[in-house]
Amino acid sequence: MAVWEPSDWRSSSHRTHRSHGTYESYGMGNMTQMGARRESLGELIGALASESASLARDEVALARRELQQKLKTVQSAASVVAIGTMAALIAALALCAAVIIALAEYVGPWQSALIVGLILGMAAGVVISIGVSRFKRINLRPEQTIETLEENKEWLKEMT
Repeated sequence: MAVWEPSDWRSSSHRTHRSHGTYESYGMGNMTQMGARRESLGELIGALASESASLARDEVALARRELQQKLKTVQSAASVVAIGTMAALIAALALCAAVIIALAEYVGPWQSALIVGLILGMAAGVVISIGVSRFKRINLRPEQTIETLEENKEWLKEMT
């Protein structure tokens, strides 16, 4: 039975596949004759270990990227809280003196300072509570990485 060689088509372009033998000569049974070989169990396990290590590296990189994105969200919420706190302090300092002086004519100086301090404290509390609620909405758990790890776990179970 003749085995088709890649160089045969160049030397005789008028030949058909049948002139080289039956179509079965190109089948999977003759793959070893054509240079292909079957991998041993050890090679397959080695390849699986190599692919598993590569997969683990990719999962770690994915987790790192996901955590970086979540940390950017945390930084944004922290910035809002800091800005709110600074605005509350600036407002307290700027308005405190003016309102205390204005109220001091109707009530005593210490009562006017107390009233202004309470009002500014409540405003600062509202701004800070908005920032804290943003922190509570943030989920730092790397959901996508956990999902792909579960999929990989199932895949590895099927492979073994």
